[in-house]
Amino acid sequence: MVFRRFAVAGVSLAATIGAAALAVAPTAAANPRTHPPHSAISTGQTVRSAPAAAVNALSVPGTSVADAPDIDVAKVQAHLTELNAIATRNGGNRKSSGQGYRDSVAYVKNKLQAAGYTVTEQPCTSGCASGAGPNLIAEWPQGDATKVYMFGSHLDSVGAGPGINDNGSGSAALLETALTLAEQHPAMAARVRFGWWTDEEQGLNGSDFYVGSLSSTERSKIKAYYNFDMIASTNGGYFINHVNSTAAQPMKAYWDSLNLQPEENTEGAGRSDDYSFEQAGIPTSGYAMGASARKTSAQAAKWGGTASRAYDPCYHQSCDTTGNINATGLNRSVDGIAYTLWKLAVTNSTPANDFSLATSPATGSVDPGASATSTVSTATTSGSAQTVQLSATGAPAGVTVSFNPSSVTSGSSSAMTVATTSATAPGTYPLTITGTGSVTHTTTYTLTVRGTGGCTAQQLLTNGGFESGTTPWTGDTGTIGAHAGQSAHSGSRFAWLGGYGSSATDTLSQSVTVPAGCAKATLTYWLHIDTGESDRVAYDTFKVKVGSTTLTTLSNTDAASGYTQRTVDLSRYVGQRITLTFTATEDASLQTSFVVDDVALQTG
Repeated sequence: MVFRRFAVAGVSLAATIGAAALAVAPTAAANPRTHPPHSAISTGQTVRSAPAAAVNALSVPGTSVADAPDIDVAKVQAHLTELNAIATRNGGNRKSSGQGYRDSVAYVKNKLQAAGYTVTEQPCTSGCASGAGPNLIAEWPQGDATKVYMFGSHLDSVGAGPGINDNGSGSAALLETALTLAEQHPAMAARVRFGWWTDEEQGLNGSDFYVGSLSSTERSKIKAYYNFDMIASTNGGYFINHVNSTAAQPMKAYWDSLNLQPEENTEGAGRSDDYSFEQAGIPTSGYAMGASARKTSAQAAKWGGTASRAYDPCYHQSCDTTGNINATGLNRSVDGIAYTLWKLAVTNSTPANDFSLATSPATGSVDPGASATSTVSTATTSGSAQTVQLSATGAPAGVTVSFNPSSVTSGSSSAMTVATTSATAPGTYPLTITGTGSVTHTTTYTLTVRGTGGCTAQQLLTNGGFESGTTPWTGDTGTIGAHAGQSAHSGSRFAWLGGYGSSATDTLSQSVTVPAGCAKATLTYWLHIDTGESDRVAYDTFKVKVGSTTLTTLSNTDAASGYTQRTVDLSRYVGQRITLTFTATEDASLQTSFVVDDVALQTG
């Protein structure tokens, strides 16, 4: 939760979930290149799903509370352990402008992609602190796309600590809820979208940028937004944003069923990411367990804990670790999140005609130039048989997938052939096999390409000139753009690393497979270095790494007018999957800018 409080007097929530969204103009001003100032899990009882009688009034046709899963709080705690470890590896925090935040994004993103979500990193190109990492947006690709329920939390911490309650707790709870949704794969009445926000601790900047980037049509699709910030405070209470609103009804119903007697979240009003959505006219609610405000005697009598003590005694401090987690509160919160999601977006109605889809075998290994085969089987699981059209996605360059026949009647099978070429890069590739009939189902097939293969001279990096957005670069993708104050080597866009004049680090990475049959692999890039340093001492550095190995180090002492082409021999990595990283590091004063453009990794 951001420390400063916004002025929110007189603000009221749009009471109906179908309320029209208000127009919001996106922030247009460019962000100055200045970095922001730094500012043992407890044991709890297992809480099962609420009894149906407690929430009967909210029932949606075909949906009951018994269908909402009991989220395993131990799995939520495992995510918190990893977030804590990420902070430990990165200076003790996960602040939005640091590597700890970027590693947190990568952890969450990898889990979601593996589960089948449509995942997007959204760079915050205006309004965020300099160097802030991206928002992470994940959508479950099922349900009515015109009716979206959104669940969000901020993923960054303050600079003073790892931020495990604030706000690893909300982030981990949403991640495990999302993974459970994917695992159970229920029929969906509406879309569910998750957001993990950057730069909340500097002023709700990531969520504000996201809301401002939406068109009025896209905003109107979001029927309600639910925010989760500090949901495991050790001396906490049970608070709900806009507790008596229509949006809050399912959240309140779940906690009411546990006799928790939740109260309005007055401390958090205007201080977390729900405020960005509320300002756009989108109905909001969410759970919280409190920050630095003190528990009253009446609250201690009702909920337990210590009166006149802060809800979270480690708020914005280095002690906000996994030892600062109330597992009972966390469990009650995550189960309430799941109940709300199921209540709003899941339906128990079974398609009149349905089928199943499977591959056997589900994996295959081939040398480059060879083919693998598998049988795609279908079965009618309800109603009558239907025609199922087969397709595949996720195949890398040089791999084709064909089906014989390409469509089947459910209950029949098709022979799938996965063909490679001699130039197909070695590696492991997950393919998604889709069957489309009156409903759609997917299954997976994993292809492993081994062997040496041949070599076709090619450029392996994608978007090396930065002209096509930021994908597939990862890290500080906000450094990519047509920034004022620097110019491109070619085209109009480039990556501007460093240049802050204060202690800061920027990184950009891309992962590629260098084909095994190649004799040579050469990295080239154009680099312009300008600096405010006058001494011939390497205060600020630029490093080229493959994995954890540094191959080249340049510094402010290499500054020169214009761009210089640099070359690095990567032949030692032929046949390997590598991650190439550019890292710029500045000390506490006097800027050095490292401007990169036209990056290529050429095989031959």
